[in-house]
Amino acid sequence: MIETIPFGSTGHNSSRILFGAAALGGMKQSKADDVIELVRSYGVNHFDVAASYGDAELRLADFLQDARDDVFLATKTGDRTADGARASIERSLNRMQVSQLDLIQFHNLAQDEDWETVMAKGGALEAAIKAKEEGLVRFIGVTGHGTKIAEMHLKSLSQFDFTSVLLPYSHASMQDAQYANEFEELYRLCEQKGIAMQTIKAIAHRRWDDDDDAKRFSWYKPIREADALTRAVHWVLRRPNLFLNSSSDATLLKMVLEAGASFNAASMSPSSARELEAAVAADADNLNVQPLFERGVQDGVV
Repeated sequence: MIETIPFGSTGHNSSRILFGAAALGGMKQSKADDVIELVRSYGVNHFDVAASYGDAELRLADFLQDARDDVFLATKTGDRTADGARASIERSLNRMQVSQLDLIQFHNLAQDEDWETVMAKGGALEAAIKAKEEGLVRFIGVTGHGTKIAEMHLKSLSQFDFTSVLLPYSHASMQDAQYANEFEELYRLCEQKGIAMQTIKAIAHRRWDDDDDAKRFSWYKPIREADALTRAVHWVLRRPNLFLNSSSDATLLKMVLEAGASFNAASMSPSSARELEAAVAADADNLNVQPLFERGVQDGVV
């Protein structure tokens, strides 16, 4: 079973592997039901979905009718205005057939122009706060991609007491010195203020090349080698209070869950942490792991 720890200051103990329900977006209901059963069998009790993940919210609806109280339910809105965000929240509630979301997150709030709209009068934050006051949502968070996102999350937290943040964290992403410094500053702030810190792209290998012939279940090529994948997951979980969102590639879900279940925080001594760091660095060299985001060059998700 996967360890559970407090999800920030929410009062909920969430599994350290969060189910990235984007994996359900293009599935038939029968397959989605099997995937949900799999993640639940490992003790995963926190589902992270988004309005833009195809039919993923619809695929969760049947499960949630009987198990709503068993999971922390998070979704995202990409709308930046109050009217748009309100409509998005109501649509997510209807699609999943629930009366309340545990967490509504502003999806990929990584650009200054979007940030200004969200935070201004008539912006999405206004709608999220109202929805919280009405009991439609319990908490409000912010997510994002790219090399600027740690800096943007710090900016967001200076404006509003968000419950959670979500951003990339992997060995490759931390090779960008500026990103690493900003990530560490954000990590310290989240520890200090009890803000839940969710991470993504743990098992990213690189962007797809035009001549790659493998089936594509996510917008980037993932690490598929079992030992390297396990080390990549453990590399994230070695940091106290970090959560890891599973990939949209459901073919790797069982390996990610196994890696999460096999992690033992109590056994992570300073020497074993150094050994893990060296092994993950060696994997990066051997597999030619590349950062998904390059400052000023490639900061988008496609």
